[in-house]
Amino acid sequence: MTDPDRLRHLLEQVQAGRTPVEAALRQLCAPPVENLGFARIDHHRRLRCGFPEVVLCQGKHPDDIARIAGSLLEQNDRLLLTRADPPAFDAVRQVFPEAVYHRRARVITCRRGEPEEARGLVAVISAGTADIPVAEEARVTAELMGARVETCFDAGVAGLHRVLAESDLLRRARALVVVAGMEGALASVVGGLVARPVIAVPTSVGYGASFNGLAALLGMLNTCSPNVATVNIDNGFGAGYLAALINDEQRPETAGPQAPPHLPNEQGKPPA
Repeated sequence: MTDPDRLRHLLEQVQAGRTPVEAALRQLCAPPVENLGFARIDHHRRLRCGFPEVVLCQGKHPDDIARIAGSLLEQNDRLLLTRADPPAFDAVRQVFPEAVYHRRARVITCRRGEPEEARGLVAVISAGTADIPVAEEARVTAELMGARVETCFDAGVAGLHRVLAESDLLRRARALVVVAGMEGALASVVGGLVARPVIAVPTSVGYGASFNGLAALLGMLNTCSPNVATVNIDNGFGAGYLAALINDEQRPETAGPQAPPHLPNEQGKPPA
C-alpha cells in the first residue's frame, strides 16, 4: 500500500475501534527516527511499509540489542530480531519476559495484544534436514507478519517422490519458499509444478565444490522456471518477508485498483 493508503487504514482502524486513539496519535506524532547514539530507529517503518523495522543482531552487543528492542516495542506490537544468539536473547528477555527465542531459526520474536487470525497460505519447503534452520527463519518471519504457514522438510530431488507427495500443499499456497543447498535444484522442480511465485533460498549446506552456497545460488539464478526468484545465500528472513507480502497482496483489501467490471465498448455501450 502507498503512504495515503496506510494512513487511511490507520484511521479506519481507529473508526472501527480496533486501534485506540492514543495509539494512533503515538504513531502519527512520534519522531520518524530515534537516535540512541549507537543506532537510529526508524519508527515510521511500519506506517510506510506495513511492518516494523527488523533488527539483524549479528555483530551487535547484547545490551545494545536489548535497548533497540525496547525502543521498537514502545511503538509497535511486534518485534523481530534475526541472527540472534543465546546471549542476545538473555539480554532481551531480562527486559521483556514475553520474548520468545526460536533457537533453530536464531530468531527472537515478541508479540503483544490479541493475535490476529493467520491469512492465506505460505508453503516453506526445505530440500534437506540441514536446510531447516534457514527454512525456519523464513517460517517465523512469515508467521509474525500474519501469514498462515505450512512446512515440508527434507523433500529434496534425490527422492523426488517426497515433494510430489506434497502436491496439494504446493498448489494451495499463495507463495512458496524453497530452501536448498548443494546444487539448489529443488526450486526449479517446484517452480515447474505450480502457478504461484516461488522464492528460492540457496543455503551454504554442501561439500567443497558447493562453495558455501555459491553453487546453489548460481543454479537458482539460472533456473528455467520463470516463476522462481532468488534471494541471497541463507537469507530465510528475506524470503519469508517477501512471501508474506505476496500472500497479503492477494487479499481484496490490499490488492491494487481493479478495473470496473462493466467497461463500455467502442460504441459506449456496456458489453452483453
